[in-house]
Amino acid sequence: MALQISATNPEHPALLLELPWHLPLEEWPEEVLVPLPRGISRHVVRYARAGDEVIAVKELAERPALREYELLRDLDRLGIPSVDPLAVVTGRTGPGGGSLEPVLVTRHLGGSLPYRSMFETTMRPATMHRLMDALAVLLVRLHLAGFAWGDCSLSNTLFRRDAGAYAAYLVDAETGDLHPQLSPGQRDYDLDLARVNISGELLDLEASGALHPSVDPIEFGTEICGRYGALWQELTRTSVYPAGKYHYIERRIRRLNELGFDVAEMQIEHSSNGDSVAFVPKVVDAGHHQRQLLRLTGLDTEENQARRLLSDLESWMATQDDYAPGDPLAARPEVLAHRWVRDVFRPTVREVPLELRGSMDPAEIYHELLEHRWYLSERAQHDIGLDTVVADYITNILPKARETLEPTLPE
Repeated sequence: MALQISATNPEHPALLLELPWHLPLEEWPEEVLVPLPRGISRHVVRYARAGDEVIAVKELAERPALREYELLRDLDRLGIPSVDPLAVVTGRTGPGGGSLEPVLVTRHLGGSLPYRSMFETTMRPATMHRLMDALAVLLVRLHLAGFAWGDCSLSNTLFRRDAGAYAAYLVDAETGDLHPQLSPGQRDYDLDLARVNISGELLDLEASGALHPSVDPIEFGTEICGRYGALWQELTRTSVYPAGKYHYIERRIRRLNELGFDVAEMQIEHSSNGDSVAFVPKVVDAGHHQRQLLRLTGLDTEENQARRLLSDLESWMATQDDYAPGDPLAARPEVLAHRWVRDVFRPTVREVPLELRGSMDPAEIYHELLEHRWYLSERAQHDIGLDTVVADYITNILPKARETLEPTLPE
């Protein structure tokens, strides 16, 4: 069987052809390898250079190699933090003509480390807590996307330092499965495996003397369950608020944003007596909102602006009589969105005099007004109407902002 390199990017096979595929990975010469720290793996893994790329090469049987390649591509499409799949190489033969195992090729995640390399110097408990936070966030992201990992562990994760915290990336999807939605049992199974695996890995570190003496491996393994549970609850729970207290919904969305999650859409249901509303957020990866706002309204904004404008749009839509998700006779979201642009967004922005706007575009002005409404509503403990907000913003905020932002000209 001839050597075959299966890749989605036509540039990748040309980059990979120069590597010594006729040799088992364990025998690859030093001149093609890159000396990067490797984690524990059930397979032979090597880092190599292909053109300007640093790649990770893993030997495994053809069927699991192709399956993992497709799963990693699915995770990439879903925006899940994971290694980037480049190719699967099959049809390898050795110098004597014997067959060699296929390999999965992924792009090396720059700046990342396996957990064992991070423990080369004894890691403080506070830093380990941050690692557990990062792993809990990764596992929640996977479960929200319908991915059952099947082998969550420190060994199957790469960590990147991220402004004082850590970001976790899935590096091994071999045991995973993608579903439309996970059941509680599937999530619990993944979580229990994570608890057992992490405790075992920390016990191994303790035996080697690489664990801080104050760290209990069993307690830290159990900690992932508590952190995961709290995060999952925050992301998926239904909140019930008094009718008219829409700034409470914005408070919840802000809390989700602070956790690193975006809200793609909101399900808002009024109670039969009209005294309360139930709010359920749909959480997605960052970058969603620009595309969503552009599709619905034609407004081309920055991501944070789009997030705020979509939040306001969703809250406004919930107050409309012809808003009924799932009802084929109700107004389509695009129709309601353009009505919001015509009746709410544009008239509100026009109330701010041109000479006071400075360099702010309409989306930034509206974003600033939403921020000010949030502040005034929190202070008053009830929702403040936009007309009042605009008047207060023009009188009390814009003049001070212009004094701060505009340079003083020399006399």
